[in-house]
Amino acid sequence: MDREEFTSFYTATFHRLVGQLYAMTGDQNEAQDAVQEAFVRGWARHGRLDRDGSPETWIRVTAWRIAASRWRRNRDGRRLLELTAQSESIAGPTPDRIAFVEALRKVPAEQRRALVLYHVCDLTVEQIAAETGVSTGTVKARLARGRTAVAPHLRETGSPVTVKAN
Repeated sequence: MDREEFTSFYTATFHRLVGQLYAMTGDQNEAQDAVQEAFVRGWARHGRLDRDGSPETWIRVTAWRIAASRWRRNRDGRRLLELTAQSESIAGPTPDRIAFVEALRKVPAEQRRALVLYHVCDLTVEQIAAETGVSTGTVKARLARGRTAVAPHLRETGSPVTVKAN
């Protein structure tokens, strides 16, 4: 089926297929979207579409499968929303956490990265060196400089500085 034949096929069958799928799904917009998507997929295989038998049947079956797949996806999404709505609410960040994040924003990126990897992710100096591609001495220097740069900002807020020993 060439472009002209496919265009004629589309023009002759689109509204009929949408009507059929609408009757199956009960949703006019979903029927239009699914039939349109089926035609897009049909065009991708237009050379084989004619040889596979009835192209209209192929489009209708494909559109039905698309609509059913979307329906299942939407149903599963609604179930997930219901489950998460029933779960307990999660407490927001503590004032100390907010102060820590604000203080981190005031230090250079590589020092900030080292501080987070060490104090938040609980990585060792050696693990940080491997992850960042620098020597352990560089990691230690970044941690020391970062702690020095962060400390005044944490003292301003009254938040205690808890530092893990090297």
